[in-house]
Amino acid sequence: MEHRELKQWHIVFMAACTGLIVANIYYCQPLIVLISQEFKVEESRAGVITFLTQIGYAMGLLFFVPLGDKIERRKQILFTSSCAMVALLVAANAPSLLILEIASLLIGFTSVVPQLILPLSASLASPAKRGRVIGIVMSGLLIGVLLSRTLSGFVGAWLGWRSMYWIAAGIMLCLILLMRFAFPVNRPSFTGSYGQLMKSLLTLIRELPLLREASAINALAFAVFGMFWTTMVLHMSGPPFGYHSDKLGLFGLAAAAGALAAPVVGAAADKRNPRFAIGLGIALVITGYLIFHFLPHSLIAIIAGIVVMDLGAQAIHVSNQSRVYALLPEARNRLNTVFMTISFIGTSFGSALGLFMWRQAGWNGVTLAGISCMLMALLIFRFTRKG
Repeated sequence: MEHRELKQWHIVFMAACTGLIVANIYYCQPLIVLISQEFKVEESRAGVITFLTQIGYAMGLLFFVPLGDKIERRKQILFTSSCAMVALLVAANAPSLLILEIASLLIGFTSVVPQLILPLSASLASPAKRGRVIGIVMSGLLIGVLLSRTLSGFVGAWLGWRSMYWIAAGIMLCLILLMRFAFPVNRPSFTGSYGQLMKSLLTLIRELPLLREASAINALAFAVFGMFWTTMVLHMSGPPFGYHSDKLGLFGLAAAAGALAAPVVGAAADKRNPRFAIGLGIALVITGYLIFHFLPHSLIAIIAGIVVMDLGAQAIHVSNQSRVYALLPEARNRLNTVFMTISFIGTSFGSALGLFMWRQAGWNGVTLAGISCMLMALLIFRFTRKG
């Protein structure tokens, strides 16, 4: 594998790329109401595109990201980014909800580039700085996740939901050109077949208990994260709020405050056992959901709950990812595949569960489901091995 010293601008550019690309899978969330109006379907029906985008992302993680341990990473990043741009153009021109759903699945599948950039940054960073580098790149990713909703909310309100997909495709084109010259060549060490590569994923799961623990806790944290952001649009667009997509998107600004803590968490993981940050993160997410449950009609309380929830979610994710990357340096893409595939299955499950609970029991049902998921995470944290 070729190594090249990571300069600060490399790290910042990688962070920017992860944020701008991962945003592709979240643009749709504030646009659900607008999409339902154009295609004349219920909002919960239009909300299925959020589930499909996330399950597409999980599929891309499982079947595409492992190749980063087998083929040259920069080449893979450029090819995958080009496919994402095409999928966004299909969504922008979708003549029906069915075509938009198919395009959403493909957008998710091809927007896994951040999960190729993260192992690349970890491979190029020195062991002493790896947690910090991961934290900075994760900050870019997390800010992209959160501010994407703000951007798409305003674009949807002023220019229509299709314009957001056109803009996203243009962003991808610019990034492809920049990444071509900025990203270093990084050759992997795995020489087996694709079948052997995929089979090795099961070996990693079987032989690494810390990977199983980290993935399970992360999946539950991602589930409640996806559950909130999918159903928050439905909650805040109804009485007593009645917000439209532009105002709904502003809630991403509150969540971005938590994302800014990721480098701090990463640096802490370099210096001490990251399990402390994971336990604290679980407690913070539960606290956020308790705020949502008991103060559902207070705007200030919901904003505070978002900040607390997101800070907890980032503490869980960055600390777990730092632990996972330290296990087997030569298998970082495959480790990341297992870790993030299970995590995004959690997101997809959380979104689907959130929509189901919304239909069955409204906002109270959603918040109780979220609290239950995090109590399960707490049990796993309490009774699994320390590491």
